[in-house]
Amino acid sequence: MSTLKKILIALVVLLLLAAGIIWWLFQGEPATISLEETTGTDPVLVAPDPQMVPTVRVAKPIGWADDMAPTAAEGLVVNRFAEGLDHPRVIYAMPNGDILVTLTRAPKTEVAGGWLTNFVAGILFSEAGSAGESPNQLVLLRDTDEDGVADERHVLREDDLDSPSGIAWADGKLYIANHDALLRFDYEEGANEVTGEPEKLADLPPAGNHWMRNIILSEDGERLYIAVGSASNIGEGGMEIEEGRAAIHELSLASGSARLFGAGLRNPNGMAWNPWTGELWTTVNERDMLGSDLVPDYMSNVPIGVHYGWPWVYYNDVVDERVEAPMPRFLTDYTRTPQYALGAHVAALGLVFTEEGTTMGEQFGHGAFIARHGSWNRLPPSGYDVVFVEFDERGNPVDKPKMVLEPFLAENGETHGRPTWVEWDRTGALLVSDDTGNIIWRVTAPGAEGAAAIERNSGESLPPRRQLIGDPARAFEEGAISPEDIM
Repeated sequence: MSTLKKILIALVVLLLLAAGIIWWLFQGEPATISLEETTGTDPVLVAPDPQMVPTVRVAKPIGWADDMAPTAAEGLVVNRFAEGLDHPRVIYAMPNGDILVTLTRAPKTEVAGGWLTNFVAGILFSEAGSAGESPNQLVLLRDTDEDGVADERHVLREDDLDSPSGIAWADGKLYIANHDALLRFDYEEGANEVTGEPEKLADLPPAGNHWMRNIILSEDGERLYIAVGSASNIGEGGMEIEEGRAAIHELSLASGSARLFGAGLRNPNGMAWNPWTGELWTTVNERDMLGSDLVPDYMSNVPIGVHYGWPWVYYNDVVDERVEAPMPRFLTDYTRTPQYALGAHVAALGLVFTEEGTTMGEQFGHGAFIARHGSWNRLPPSGYDVVFVEFDERGNPVDKPKMVLEPFLAENGETHGRPTWVEWDRTGALLVSDDTGNIIWRVTAPGAEGAAAIERNSGESLPPRRQLIGDPARAFEEGAISPEDIM
């Protein structure tokens, strides 16, 4: 055997050995408790299992055959509202029933944490079906005959859009959140295009580990709330790059002034107004690489000035010993406990509350619907589904999540799609975007009466708290307030 041939054989053996080692390193430890145990108002929090090499288990999207659809809960039916879309993410219903959707992917960017983190991120984007150029389109879908299928499709805008996500509209003004800027356009509902130059209302921290910038208008239309995720998992890139991140900001549309509304939220996503209390609620993706059972993603209210602990603590007072940045004084004295756990690593995104006239049947009467996009750092995978959480008459979540759409998972570590966002259409049916299936699904209970209106209460269900303005962590650090101010 020639020397060259021996060298080539040795190289192949080394490459195979290296591939085997990498495969083994990324297998990780499986969950020790059920996913359900990591949900609800009192989730199980196991001992942390810090990982130098993360567990990577992403279900690879394979799409849907023409005759396939997600499996819905008993009494519900599912149909394709629109298909052939290029990575649909955020859905927004206009007052006249038109549906707007952003077709988008993450921008090309380095993530915090060094070469290993970027290597893992590359694996994730590729395996999860999220790699590639962002379409950067805002599309209108219109169901003119209310048969549950969109029969008109118009590209409203693609100029000026850069990995767009959040959408809001009021009084002839359309708001779009790029990953790095908040834009406002003139737009009259019913129009089939958005023309004219946009007005930039604010620069936003550009994409890091988390790139979606979701928005919601206040109920009176005077303020806009912007969710900005962190640039890292636990501040490993330094806290300087986290300025303005892991937070929800409030922007006054009249004055243009902005303030930090809520902080310590690693990656806030869906936002909705609790119909019982009028409070802002959000879904949050918690930190990774503490094992398959930690940390549960959650949904919770966002009182002004609240802090949820990221990156130093989770679930009120559990200190993350991996964080190198100095912890603000008194942090565990005023960190708020999440109201409801949605499960470890499920990647909770879209959120809507039941509205008057929604047609999801008695078993999904009054509560919240959440799209769980699906895990990457858990073995076995979690999420890839849509769930319902019941709320009581005082506006508090209760019990365990109920399955609305069963996991989109297929066999052999694959998935047909990934639920991303939820919204109501004008018939009261639930729309669900599936960004890797390139479909928007429509879910309803045939023959169901429209849900009754929810009576607004005075907020007596909430614990007494002082309202804080600005960044509470900084206020505590500077001694401007004491823990008793919000206890």
